[in-house]
Amino acid sequence: MSMSKKSKQCQLQHKYLCKPQISPQVLKKDMKIKDLVNEYSRSGAFNAGRLAEACKLYCHMIDENATIGLTLSGAMTPTGMGGILITLIENGFVDFIISTGANLYHDLHFALNLPIHQGDFRVDDTELYEAGIERIYDIFITDDLLLKTDKFIQDVAKKISATKPLSTADFHYILGKAVLEDTPSPHLSFVARAARHGVPVFVSSPGDSSIGMNLSYLKIQDKGITIDTDLDVLQTTAIVFNSEKNGVVSIGGGSPKNFYMQTQPTLAQILDINKGGHDYFIQITTDAPQWGGLSGATPTEAISWGKIRREEVKNHVVVYSDATIAMPILAGYVVSERKPRKKRYLYRDLPAQILELKKQVK
Repeated sequence: MSMSKKSKQCQLQHKYLCKPQISPQVLKKDMKIKDLVNEYSRSGAFNAGRLAEACKLYCHMIDENATIGLTLSGAMTPTGMGGILITLIENGFVDFIISTGANLYHDLHFALNLPIHQGDFRVDDTELYEAGIERIYDIFITDDLLLKTDKFIQDVAKKISATKPLSTADFHYILGKAVLEDTPSPHLSFVARAARHGVPVFVSSPGDSSIGMNLSYLKIQDKGITIDTDLDVLQTTAIVFNSEKNGVVSIGGGSPKNFYMQTQPTLAQILDINKGGHDYFIQITTDAPQWGGLSGATPTEAISWGKIRREEVKNHVVVYSDATIAMPILAGYVVSERKPRKKRYLYRDLPAQILELKKQVK
């Protein structure tokens, strides 16, 4: 090999072999989450390595005092994930949430002491239908549970005397307050905890859930309220505009993820206020980009839309994993490694943040 080729080879090896060597993982009795993640970090391979990177990046977001959004797709709360969200809210590690309506609806069951049962996916669904049981993969709920939850939502909405349209954050704040005051177990609801600590909870597609179905039922009785999703676009954009640094933990993808990601193009493309893109991005997903289902796409693709800063590639992590496996590890790591930080109470500040955004619009 010539000296020039040898030199080029050494340069490339120095560039690409700069991370630690991989060695067999060491498992010990009484290991903590921190220890397990550090083993993942040391081995650094496949999605264990990406999960370790996500844990460290979440801690970095906290250290940088970034405004942290969390997006939640699918129906994760029936798995018990709402308890993880409660812990993150209590520690000040989530400042606002964008979710599917299903996650909020099923969260209410716990506050109302309506039982959700472990089930099995290897069942006769015709028999479940005859038994009045609904299945969410391997989770069972009942018709009675749904009807009681529906009644609670309707009772709350009937008492709202708003004369102007509400954003979804407005409605969910009212709903969360009602959970705090009128349910037997409000401590089990992340919607209630978000209301207590002023964490705005948005739903990017409010008609696409049982909550939306119940609100439409009241409208047909001329007792309904009006949800204005344009307000959601403005409020989420105002939060990002007024943040020095911001990032997201995206559980799944879909509409909630894209609703967060679109705040930067709303600023740059629509309002002519270019902030350059989001600073930090963590996603846990089982989807793959080539099928078109990763709404908002991969973080590198999102750079082309101005959704993520191009110079912040080191601050992007996608963990291809089941969220029920990866999210408890991610949350458990940051809670054990970082002290609680001061809560922002963003819901309280939304009107002022909207005013600041309006001042900048040409």
